Amino acid sequence: MKRTRYTLEFKQAIVKEVQEVGNAAQVARRHELKSDLVYRWVKQSKHQDFQQTRPEAKKVGVFVPTVDEFRAIEEENDKLKRILGEKDIEIEILRDLVKKVDPTYRRR
Repeated sequence: MKRTRYTLEFKQAIVKEVQEVGNAAQVARRHELKSDLVYRWVKQSKHQDFQQTRPEAKKVGVFVPTVDEFRAIEEENDKLKRILGEKDIEIEILRDLVKKVDPTYRRR
């Protein structure tokens, strides 16, 4: 089965038509598309990141963050890594404590 790639303009036109008509299944039948595909396009168009992404990044089909967005993502990633490291240390401390209180814990 051949896979079809649709242009961004076509997708936006379909989404706009769905918003005007109010029935995605009807629009899908009119354009001979699968209804779940049209529902997915509508859902993606409502997503906040999709609205804020630059148009040239949408045409490529890949999310390309700006420098500020990239920095924010890196900062959030570093913060989450620190939190995860702290949790790993806490778990290790609690395991050691359990072993000291009950040495037969691991043998059961």
